[in-house]
Amino acid sequence: MTLSRALDRPEDHSETALAEGGSTASNVAFFRQPLAPILTVVGVTVLVVLAIGFARTNGLIAALWGAGGLAMAVWLRGGRGLAYDMGFGGLIAVAVLAGEFLVGNGPVMSVMFTVLNLLEIVLAAVLARRFVPGLSVNSVQGLTRFLSVCAVASLPSAVLSAFAVDSLTGVDFIDNLRIWWFGHALGFAVIGTLGLAIRRRHLAVFRQPVRLIEGAALLGLIGGACYAIFSHLSLPYGFLLMPVLLTMAVRFRVAGIAIALALVTIMAIGGTMAGHGPYHSFDSEHRALLAQLLVLLGYMPILMVAALLEERDRLADRARAGRERAERASAAKSRLLANVAHEIKSPVGGVIGIGELWAGGHLGPTTAEQVDMAQMLVKTARQVETLAHDLLDVARAEAGAVKVDLRPTDVAGLLEDVRRSLLLNPEAKGVAIEVVIEEDGLIALADSDRLAQVVGNLAGNAVKYGGAGGKVRLRAAWADARVRIEVIDKGPGLSLEKQAQLFEPFNRLGLERSSIEGHGIGLALAKRLTELQGGEIGVISAPGQGATFWVELTAA
Repeated sequence: MTLSRALDRPEDHSETALAEGGSTASNVAFFRQPLAPILTVVGVTVLVVLAIGFARTNGLIAALWGAGGLAMAVWLRGGRGLAYDMGFGGLIAVAVLAGEFLVGNGPVMSVMFTVLNLLEIVLAAVLARRFVPGLSVNSVQGLTRFLSVCAVASLPSAVLSAFAVDSLTGVDFIDNLRIWWFGHALGFAVIGTLGLAIRRRHLAVFRQPVRLIEGAALLGLIGGACYAIFSHLSLPYGFLLMPVLLTMAVRFRVAGIAIALALVTIMAIGGTMAGHGPYHSFDSEHRALLAQLLVLLGYMPILMVAALLEERDRLADRARAGRERAERASAAKSRLLANVAHEIKSPVGGVIGIGELWAGGHLGPTTAEQVDMAQMLVKTARQVETLAHDLLDVARAEAGAVKVDLRPTDVAGLLEDVRRSLLLNPEAKGVAIEVVIEEDGLIALADSDRLAQVVGNLAGNAVKYGGAGGKVRLRAAWADARVRIEVIDKGPGLSLEKQAQLFEPFNRLGLERSSIEGHGIGLALAKRLTELQGGEIGVISAPGQGATFWVELTAA
């Protein structure tokens, strides 16, 4: 398995690909392309030597154990399967044992520490596979679970080590337990997070000079601040490190802050163990503890900030993609509606012409029954023609092709025109239609033709569906510096459930099989036309109490 393939593996294809598949291919790759495992062995051995050697120089047990974090991260980024796990685990055991021997530990102690290290690495890998979704630390849930695994996995080995070292050397049990547990948990958390966070897509920063310079500058600032705080300088400016780390989290998310935290952890714990930094006046055990707590409680929470930002980015991307899909679907629907409407208009026009000629007797002698049939044919064809016009209007409105010419419009005159037009409708026979103008000077900023279309649609529906009440009122008044137009009927009214569906295209609220004609797109069109004029539309109704449809527009 090459390093590039390892980097690309978990997330660039799918997070579940790492967790579920590829065990056979990974096992083969382990034996045929063992570059990553071999480099891991070398890295683990070097880290073991450095950690123990540095700790002995300062009279301590290692307060930071990066070897376990490196081994766990590569193990999780690699394959899965019994052959792979046995092979990789064996190599890690050899690497740790070699490091123990290189620093001069005896056979018993070397084997003991190797077993304890392998125990926590295996436990960490098993728990992460089980409890961290997709082995992703780029979300709040995934990162929280991973950090919990890091804390739990190192605890059994810490307890066993404390007992063993206490028995062999007399070192205080609690100090040994605390330093081992915190140090190994930090190694898992810092190095493991870094190993799981970096993906192949992050390497694209090397092709972006500005981003690369920005990242290098931030790391330079962080390194410089750590040197000033945790070196022999011991400057009291630790508070300056936090803003730079937050900037790194904001600009480079989890991968960036993971790199920064690895640098901070090494310099903070190393400098503190060497007797520098803000805790130099404490004894060696307490210096190590305070440095570990500083990283765990002071700097590690910034990872959560980065994970939260990354999760927000993913949600924003999903929302953007969903909106784009919806817009494409809406555009396709609008094109379909427009095409269907255009295709309908020509043949319907021919049907109307033939029907009128037939009804007028221009195609030959006709009986009374044939005249009725011809008139019914013309009436039905005109309904289809109206539907085609409405479909075209809906398609144009949704595509943004409807142009409105907003001018001062006399609302009283417009309502009177709508009333006269309604009186010509046979369905208005027996229905009293009145116009009520509550105040003078009701001038709205609107497109008079489109507004008449909206009010006419609402009034036509009131006559058609609410005409049983015998009265329809067209009312206009002021409403908080806006002009409000109401169409009021005394019909059966609407339930809240039906009100919620009112402005949906082709939804006739269960009246599809009734004797009342209609196609269910008039209200959807009225809503869109009202919005294009900068207005609002709505309804007030209750079962048995009629309905009041209202439109509010900006006053001129």
